[in-house]
Amino acid sequence: MMKGKDSGFRIRVERELRDEFVAACRAQDRPAAQVLRDFMRRYILEHSLKNEEAKPREEGPV
Repeated sequence: MMKGKDSGFRIRVERELRDEFVAACRAQDRPAAQVLRDFMRRYILEHSLKNEEAKPREEGPV
């Protein structure tokens, strides 16, 4: 899917949330960045499908 990472992303979160997230990732032996990328991909798929369903359908010739 991705050929290479060419963009960064900086967000601010509460320290406790970050620490708990990193600990959960470590417990699963997964890098936090990979977990976030996986989440982003799932989020896009889920919301793209919902957006497609919500679009009005074009009526073709009858």
